[in-house]
Amino acid sequence: MSSMTMTIRVPTDVSDKLARLAKGTRRSRSFLAAEAVAAYVDRELSIIDGIEQGIADVAARRVVPHDIAMDRVDAVIAKARADRA
Repeated sequence: MSSMTMTIRVPTDVSDKLARLAKGTRRSRSFLAAEAVAAYVDRELSIIDGIEQGIADVAARRVVPHDIAMDRVDAVIAKARADRA
């Protein structure tokens, strides 16, 4: 896997915590920062993908009216409660 160098500014307290984490995990600060950035980017892109899919579903009229959706949710909750009893 290829990589590139980035320079970022973080508050001193974050840098101190990262150094403490690096020491405690025997990992480099660079490794931990790269892992954190990768996790953040993946999570945010997943959110954007979901929003874009939702917009596409609305445009294609692949939607369920709110009252019907809520009836379905209420039915699932009622069944779960009945099964528990």
